[in-house]
Amino acid sequence: MVIFFSITMPDVQVFVNDFVNQLKKRKLEGSQATAKQAAELLRSVISQQRVPHRNPAAALIDAVKAVGEQMIAANPVELAVGNIVRRVLHIIREEDLSLATAAVAGLGVTVTSDDEDDVERDDHPVLSAAAVAAAARSTLRPPSLQTLLEDVPDSAAAPHTASSGGESEGKSKSVEKGSRGRKLKHDVIEAVNELIQDITTCYEQIAEQAIEHIHQNEVILTLGSSKTVLEFLCAAKEKKRSFRVFVAEGAPRYQGHLLAKELAERGLQTTIIADSAVFAMISRVNMVIVGAHSVMANGGVIAPIGLNMVALAAQRHAVPFVVLAGSHKLCPLYPHNPEVLLNELRSPSELLDFGEFSDCMDYASGTGSLHVVNPTFDYVPPNLVSLFITDTGGHNPSYMYRLIADYYSADDLVVKRRPMGS
Repeated sequence: MVIFFSITMPDVQVFVNDFVNQLKKRKLEGSQATAKQAAELLRSVISQQRVPHRNPAAALIDAVKAVGEQMIAANPVELAVGNIVRRVLHIIREEDLSLATAAVAGLGVTVTSDDEDDVERDDHPVLSAAAVAAAARSTLRPPSLQTLLEDVPDSAAAPHTASSGGESEGKSKSVEKGSRGRKLKHDVIEAVNELIQDITTCYEQIAEQAIEHIHQNEVILTLGSSKTVLEFLCAAKEKKRSFRVFVAEGAPRYQGHLLAKELAERGLQTTIIADSAVFAMISRVNMVIVGAHSVMANGGVIAPIGLNMVALAAQRHAVPFVVLAGSHKLCPLYPHNPEVLLNELRSPSELLDFGEFSDCMDYASGTGSLHVVNPTFDYVPPNLVSLFITDTGGHNPSYMYRLIADYYSADDLVVKRRPMGS
């Protein structure tokens, strides 16, 4: 069952369904492309969402959560989708907090001293202590859904005026609330546009740092294929750095072959090695540079299968293990969180030819059957990572939780996953 919500344009729901279907069928390749599409879709949802005069932020949050739950449930392993949903929720809270703070600042709250005479106090009305405290509580506290559902008391909204102007004052407040809702919507869309721009340019921002980490005549090892790694290495080459790259092929999909071909075409000295040869070659390597599927809040890395083995080899030979990841891959969850699905199994056909092994896979016989397990991802614990390089700079694994905290609100860390049949 597909849940519809209050969006003025029904076409948005069509886009939601199309995106969800692509996620379910695993037709979207790469966290960057997935994150960008998710952000663009949520921007459309926000743009078409009607916002009431009362609690416009709550209406936007409900709309984003309704779509976000569908998107996350479609492919729970693609953690970038949940990251973007939570980032957008955080943006809504932050922009609402900013507007509320600006509103309180515009009240003309002043602090008077005992020396001031009564004339000055009459000319500059001062809000009561209770009103100021109520306004501060509703705006300056850490953002939460409870905060958004609470309004500043009328006594804190503005100094009381004569009762004869009550009707016009009510109309004025209604207009101000409507204007605030439109302003919130505009500011949120602008912030989401900046998020989309950051996702789009994350390769370039990470690659700009290559010259600081790759030096002359070094040997770099990587595994599989990552566009972030490709652009990073090529950026160092363009800065006249001469170095050699070992590429572990990344079985069973052998994505390393594609990366090695692109590196060679761009003029880099490239050598392909088998995954099982990593331990034998690691003593000749100066640095391991790899991409990531997702970076968890504890600094652990969800990465292509085989990278844990590479990390262990690097640690054994004291070789720096560097992970490249855009900020859209920074996940606020921990590996032990129940809502986190860390892995999925790919088709057994990537490992075995069914025609050649069909006799061994006769499950009906119940004896001597052959089982195939083909996991997609590995988990690299934070103690095996030397450095993270993101679009905001280089960071130690122990700092990642603080960096991640800047992008998310605590209230949005758990977004429900709907059953796959819903």
